[in-house]
Amino acid sequence: MEGIWKLIAEHLPSVGKIVKIIAKYWPMFLRGAGITLYISILGTLLGFIIGLLAGVIRTVPVPERGWKKITLKIVNAVLSAYIEVFRGTPMIVQAMVIYYGAFNAGFEMNPLAAGILIVSVNTGAYMAEIIRGGIVSVDKGQYEAAQAVGMNHIQTMVNVVLPQAIRNILPATGNEFVINIKDTSVLNVISITELYFQTNTVAGINFSFFEPFFVACVLYFVMTFTVTRILRMVERKLDGPENYIMYANQNQVATPEDILQHKEGTAAGIRERGKA
Repeated sequence: MEGIWKLIAEHLPSVGKIVKIIAKYWPMFLRGAGITLYISILGTLLGFIIGLLAGVIRTVPVPERGWKKITLKIVNAVLSAYIEVFRGTPMIVQAMVIYYGAFNAGFEMNPLAAGILIVSVNTGAYMAEIIRGGIVSVDKGQYEAAQAVGMNHIQTMVNVVLPQAIRNILPATGNEFVINIKDTSVLNVISITELYFQTNTVAGINFSFFEPFFVACVLYFVMTFTVTRILRMVERKLDGPENYIMYANQNQVATPEDILQHKEGTAAGIRERGKA
């Protein structure tokens, strides 16, 4: 017991210092968390759109001959190269190459815009494979049924396949969003003042690293946990209620319970008419 109280007493100064750092530097922490969420949300949305387009294009049936076959082969080769490059290299390296490469080419990018672009193209590469997997998971019989009623590939995707595929890939999409919240920390290498950058600044001012980064750890956890809970609620909403009322069976034939209720209602009606 004495050892526990001694341990608490030793760490009380750190607790007090954490409180002081929060009280003094909370605007910097909040500003950094806001920029982190801003980049993550925009980057995930744009990456989802990029991945959706890439995933749909990669599932287009390739004709046996003609210029369409050549065009699709070239487009698929370009998309495959894009996906492999951005999935096979770290985001921190991509940030350095894109930002400073653009600077060397004479194009000065705004760091925040560069960060959104980097997160978007990185997320798009992962989302392309996730969406392609979601599309492939839809039963082939639904493609055949859509073609039987005269739908082309785009109509089949929009009206039949994508509504089901998007529901299937929602957990993976949410996971990408959570990863982006954490991975924005690498964007400090191009001077984006996100949460990690602000925390490092506070640590440098106070010559102390544990307390500021403990606060950052809590903020990152709050953001990711909140996003996860919201996405779980959306998933449940899309799933619909677990229990539902069966108004008619498959063959539109009354069940024994329906027949019993009908007989009871009929008998009650007869008794009321007899009394009248």
